[in-house]
Amino acid sequence: MHGLAFDIAHMLAGFLVLTSFMMLYQDRLSALINALAIQAAVLGASVAWQAVIQEAPHLYITALLALVFKAVVIPMALRRIIRQLGIHREIETVGGTGLTMLAGIGLVALALQVVLPVTAGSDAVAREDIALALSVVLLGLLMMVTRRNAVSQVVGFMSLENGIVLAATGARGMPLVVEISVAFSVLIAFIVVGIFLFRIRERFDTVDVQALDRFRGERR
Repeated sequence: MHGLAFDIAHMLAGFLVLTSFMMLYQDRLSALINALAIQAAVLGASVAWQAVIQEAPHLYITALLALVFKAVVIPMALRRIIRQLGIHREIETVGGTGLTMLAGIGLVALALQVVLPVTAGSDAVAREDIALALSVVLLGLLMMVTRRNAVSQVVGFMSLENGIVLAATGARGMPLVVEISVAFSVLIAFIVVGIFLFRIRERFDTVDVQALDRFRGERR
């Protein structure tokens, strides 16, 4: 059973890294949000499997929160924001998609190189999950840095938070109150970001970060 538990947990965590690369590769907002929803669904499945192998029923609540809010509610809200802001165009990246993907591969290699030696004496499932979770976090940060559109940067932030949840559950879970507070904190932050995006659009008629930087320079 341990071998099967390891294989399934490792496969699900690997899928999360794969969906992170899917998001880095996308050049349209609609496809990017679809990839985020897929990643959230995979996260829910991964956390549910951790609940099974750890015999931790409270993790089922975390899995349900991921499926309901991150895989359904937040993607729907992002699509609505895109429609209301009138954003229907390609995502601009810093350096191009190819260089971003190469940088992502390097970050995954770095995460594995850093985590695996340090956790050599830990449980095999937790060790692999933490290494892959750090990869998801770093790829989320990379997306936030390389995307010029504010909406895509929000998606990068959500992906980063998914990696944190994976790491916490892989390391034998978080207290339930912490899980719920984190989930609602992310939801509140998302609402605030949505309002912020509308205000940016209303004031500057764009959500392109590069355009906002140019405008700021002109006002100096």
